[in-house]
Amino acid sequence: MSKRTPHEHVLVLPVHHQLEGIDTVEVVDTHTHVHSTFQAYKEKYPERTHATIRDYVQATLRSQSAQQVAAVVDVYCEGSDMVHFPDTVAALSDLDGLSYHFVAGAHPHEAKNYTDELERQFLDAHRHPRCVGWGEIGLDYHYDNSPRDIQQEVLRRQLRTAIKSDPRKAITIHTREADDDILRILTEELPREQRLHIHCFTDSPSLAASLLSHFPHLYIGITGVITYSSNLNTAQVVRDLGAACSPSSPAGLRILLESDAPYMPPGNMQAKQLGMTSKQRFPFAHSGVLPWTAEFVAGVLNEGKGEGDERWTTADVLRQARENARACYGV
Repeated sequence: MSKRTPHEHVLVLPVHHQLEGIDTVEVVDTHTHVHSTFQAYKEKYPERTHATIRDYVQATLRSQSAQQVAAVVDVYCEGSDMVHFPDTVAALSDLDGLSYHFVAGAHPHEAKNYTDELERQFLDAHRHPRCVGWGEIGLDYHYDNSPRDIQQEVLRRQLRTAIKSDPRKAITIHTREADDDILRILTEELPREQRLHIHCFTDSPSLAASLLSHFPHLYIGITGVITYSSNLNTAQVVRDLGAACSPSSPAGLRILLESDAPYMPPGNMQAKQLGMTSKQRFPFAHSGVLPWTAEFVAGVLNEGKGEGDERWTTADVLRQARENARACYGV
């Protein structure tokens, strides 16, 4: 294990300092990759404490110090995911206190590999009572791992299949550097009332505004990447949303909080507070990091507030994100 990797006990996060003494805040992670996170755990910690995915999740998310994590939406978005799908769902569906749900669909990176057989596997997964949506699907012009015309074709096919199979379920969208095409395809293929989650939004604020205006039941996914200095767009979207709401009237804060674990832990997780040295970093994201993302969102919303103005707290952001998770995914 690298000296830069902290002991695995840091994975059991303390209660965020702004939530101490508060027992009414539920954290819901609307986008996580549990199997991939368990793989990251095994790679980081060869002499690990927890041998099974169930034990790992129970220890990191359901321990007393991380008791706010109430629900997760797991994501199966590659063909290889479907190999692990039955065992993972069976292992996590009955954990005490953790409401486990999932979405399934082909990631745009995998569009070139989309087949009738893979679609059949996704449709079979959607018959499971824990399935709450189709995703993550969309367009990714940053990496172009699949040709753009194929990405667009597969996206349209999945959107049509999703609406035909169960229009009541949400759709999780991945979009990166494809503003014009994603807006055009979504508005052409979906009814305005469709519930949508734009996962890990990092694109232009103008795209967010157009999507939010067209789809009244669309939510913007916020991950730890909002804390990174290289990303300015996500914070601006939060500012724009904050202009139309307040802690006492929060419904306009149309965001969902997501870890996208194991990727992109928030950058505002202080090493000393978590029992790490100054040279160590939190090894990977999991659902327990969301209060730190919410803390940063609250800070963005409070920018420019004057004396006497209502100020957002971490708890306020978590509560509204929790309500939005109910509205979008029914969890």
